[in-house]
Amino acid sequence: MILISKYLVPKGYTGLTIFPFVFLKSKHLRHRTVLINHERIHLRQQMEMLVFLFYFMYIVEFLVRLIQYKKWRLAYRNISFEREAYANEFNLDYLKQRSFWSFLKYLFINDV
Repeated sequence: MILISKYLVPKGYTGLTIFPFVFLKSKHLRHRTVLINHERIHLRQQMEMLVFLFYFMYIVEFLVRLIQYKKWRLAYRNISFEREAYANEFNLDYLKQRSFWSFLKYLFINDV
């Protein structure tokens, strides 16, 4: 379900996924298919990891990446969940062919 909330989405971001919702910063973003696909990839990741485990791993990996890169944006872009979503957001059929826990392929690849 897509909801609009300029207050829940952090500054500098356009969308945020908190299972089972996708929050977008503004109404016009509903029509951005690439953005919606990116957020749907996160929904699939969250379902696979039973939601709580996803958030736990997301935060832990972000902290590791922050120590590694020392820059917030670079750390965020190198989280395996984000790498998978960004790498496949333009492939609108990705979720039809995606295998279980595909984000693991992005855990140890070179930085973005």
